[in-house]
Amino acid sequence: MTPTRRGFLSLGAGAGFALGAAAAARPNILLITADDMNWDAPGCFGNRIPNITPNIDRLAAQGMRFEHAHVTVAVCQPCRSVLMTGRYPHRNGAEGFQPIREDVPTLQEQLRGAGYLNGIFSKTEHLAPQSKFCWDYFKPPAEMGSGRDPSLYHRHTAEFLKQAKAAGKPFFLMANSTDPHRPFAGSDQEAGRQEKKGKKADSRQPVRRTLTPAEVRVPGFLPDIPEVRREVAEYYTSVYRCDETVGRVLQALGESGLEQNTLVMFLSDNGMSFPYSKTNCYRDSTRTPWIVRWPGRVKPGQVENRHMISGIDFTPTVLEAGGIRQIPGTDGRSFVPVLEGRAQTGREQVVTVFHETSGRQRFEMRSIQTLRFGYLFNAWSDGKRIFRNESQNGRTFAAMREAAKTDARIAARVDFFLKRVPEEFYDYQADPHALNNLIGDVRHKPEIERLRRELQQWMKRTEDPLAAVFQERIKA
Repeated sequence: MTPTRRGFLSLGAGAGFALGAAAAARPNILLITADDMNWDAPGCFGNRIPNITPNIDRLAAQGMRFEHAHVTVAVCQPCRSVLMTGRYPHRNGAEGFQPIREDVPTLQEQLRGAGYLNGIFSKTEHLAPQSKFCWDYFKPPAEMGSGRDPSLYHRHTAEFLKQAKAAGKPFFLMANSTDPHRPFAGSDQEAGRQEKKGKKADSRQPVRRTLTPAEVRVPGFLPDIPEVRREVAEYYTSVYRCDETVGRVLQALGESGLEQNTLVMFLSDNGMSFPYSKTNCYRDSTRTPWIVRWPGRVKPGQVENRHMISGIDFTPTVLEAGGIRQIPGTDGRSFVPVLEGRAQTGREQVVTVFHETSGRQRFEMRSIQTLRFGYLFNAWSDGKRIFRNESQNGRTFAAMREAAKTDARIAARVDFFLKRVPEEFYDYQADPHALNNLIGDVRHKPEIERLRRELQQWMKRTEDPLAAVFQERIKA
């Protein structure tokens, strides 16, 4: 392989180019991501708050909504690095908030070789090193209202699409919203962050709708107590603003005249930043509201509930959709057959992982999930070490700790969250929010043993450095 400008690696003559199709016929790709949006936050995924996500719901009605989609790792940078390489974190180098390895090919390199124009809005620091991602249009968070200003997303989407049309090139645009990431809209946490930066509280990004505690439903993995409900309402205010951003990006696409030849995907990079969700391996950590609209290829109004897809599959899917050669050495595989309504074998389970928090603390976890069950291995759990993550900031965890003083049930949840046990097993059909660890239930012993073996085989196949630790501690 030979290096060329901006870090592109040539894979050989014609390697990156469409197979038997002119560049003009290739679909454009628009990826819109939410930041920390739980899978069930949009209305189309079951949220009963009226009109909470009208734009996301409309997109789902125009395409395919996946009921069993997962990201591979439930934290910002590693998740996005998986999306753009098709490799697990221990195979691309970005286990935490590090850059990928220089020898790992990226989707953007392959797309540039096929004549695509690459653009990104916000979350720019979470795909590194920049030289590996070949951005032709680059807007960091500061130019996008901290990634929270829908009007700026409309303006810059229109500008980027105008450039693509002028260049006569297909495009790949990654439009990343920073909502509903902490600090939530209107929260004390947001006001405190503004004051630290020397700004007045009224310099916060505006919201057009503020959710009240009475309007929201507290997720089943959290206790329904007043301060938790209050913070969940702040979170959903941010969800609503994220939906506005999605709407403004799609509005600009429609105005450009390029909509009919554009494959649009929407997903979240991980679950909500609350205890038992983000930076973990529970179903509510990695399950994501994945939607695909592809005019002429994906029939409108479909709900896909038979196959499991994962973030590891994003790069192979985009490349097949564009008729572009696959990148050797990727771990995922294309789900274009599923988009076309065909059955695809091998989509009965997904493996998800966690390595490191943004604070660079290592809490190694692995999980294998099927449509019904989930098995988790917590390599860090020894009965003494205390878990620490971003979700412990703000109102919710403080309220849980206070309530734990008089409520034994909440006290048990707090203690388990902080310490865990080496193995967990859940029947997500009966217990969707992972409240009852069944690892010692003899009725589930055959399934537990099967998933242990499957996870061990995956570790060996992908050369997971945790394989020896797993074998020693679990004796799989």
